Parts: sequence; C-alpha cells; structure tokens
Amino acid sequence: MKLHELQPAAGATTEAKRKGRGAGSGNGKTAGKGHKGQLARSGHKPAYFEGGQLPLVRRIPKRGFHNIFGTKFATINVCDLNKFEDGAVVDVKAVLESGLVKKPLDGIKVLGNGELTKKLTVKLTAYSESAKSKIESAGGKAEVM
Repeated sequence: MKLHELQPAAGATTEAKRKGRGAGSGNGKTAGKGHKGQLARSGHKPAYFEGGQLPLVRRIPKRGFHNIFGTKFATINVCDLNKFEDGAVVDVKAVLESGLVKKPLDGIKVLGNGELTKKLTVKLTAYSESAKSKIESAGGKAEVM
C-alpha cells in the first residue's frame, strides 16, 4: 500500500447536506425547517427558552444573602500552635509553611479549641476571646496584624 492509495473505511465519510440549494437538492425551499413557526425563524431561542412561559430559573425561589464585601478567615485552633517551637514567632508565613493553612484568604483567625503548652508570640489577623486568653496565660503574646 502506498500513501496515495489510502482511503477512509467504507461509510466513514458522507457528503455534507447543502441546505437551501433548490428543490433538486432534497433540502430546498424551507431547508428542512418545516413551514413557519418559531423554530423556522433565524436566531431562534436557546434550549432553555420555554416559549414565553416564565423560565424555570426564574420560578425557583431564591434564598439567602451573599455579602460580597464580607471577610472570610482561614481558621486554626490554639492546640494547633503546639506544632511550633517554644519561643517562636508565629506569623502568616510560618503558618503557611507549617501546612496548618493552605490559603490565608482574608486573614487567619485563631480559635480557642484545645490547650497551648508553649510560650509563643503570635502575629495573626484575628483571635477569639478564649484563644487570646489561652495564648497569654501560657506566657505568650497575641498581636493583631
């Protein structure tokens, strides 16, 4: 077999139907769209158009509120801070490197779950009241950045 002898398998290719090219073409006059009606018009509406009926998307009740200006904090617990060495400075960079948080979002907030056994200087975005008191009772400092 040579390159110029190559052919697609029988029935694999078909000639394109040329719409609206006269009666003899088998697809002339209305070009396969039938007579009149919405689907016969050019630029008819998309699949989810319901013929003027109120669309499903608009009939379903909408719930809740999404505040586009709201802040979203990544959170860690006080007990997670035991991962750091005694006397270390814990900031956003240190928390990311330790793997406690993957993305800092709008900041990192420390929550008060668990106990802290090490004296740390914590420099993060926000603290719960219990977290702040636990860090300070362990001899450390909780600074807001």
